[in-house]
Amino acid sequence: MTWTAPQVDRRTEPYVADERTMLQGWLDRHRDTLLAKCAGLTPEQLVQASAEPSNLTLLGLVQHMAEVERSWFRRRVAGQKVAPLHCTEEQPDADFEVLDTATAEARFAELRAEIAAADQAVAHRSLDDTFEMANGETISLRWVYVHMIEEYARHNGHADLLRERIDGVTGE
Repeated sequence: MTWTAPQVDRRTEPYVADERTMLQGWLDRHRDTLLAKCAGLTPEQLVQASAEPSNLTLLGLVQHMAEVERSWFRRRVAGQKVAPLHCTEEQPDADFEVLDTATAEARFAELRAEIAAADQAVAHRSLDDTFEMANGETISLRWVYVHMIEEYARHNGHADLLRERIDGVTGE
């Protein structure tokens, strides 16, 4: 039997909450949305590109967001010494470009694991905690949450178009 991306029950963002709960809720909603856009698709469908010349695929978005979760929350904010998942100096866009249908199930598990590790890495931190970027800029955890929500929102728009092109499915 062929693996297909699992169904996802998308969490509803909170309507009234403190700032941290609101940011986490919106981030979780967008995380779920990306996975929901992939639900029911085969590995072969997940690697279908949108339209030339773009190489954008749903599996590429899943790999990219795992890379981004690790990079922002674990490597930058928490200072964990973990290597990038897919990208290298030689292949900085490997998360989008190196796609293997045989590893699709593992890539979905990888994203879920990175989300859990990211949440754990910053759970005890204040939104006001800061860290210094390589370029010398100081950034807060609050900024990272807002950036991650924006990152998922932008890519979820891409995922909408990709999914519609693959099988005509549209929706929120």
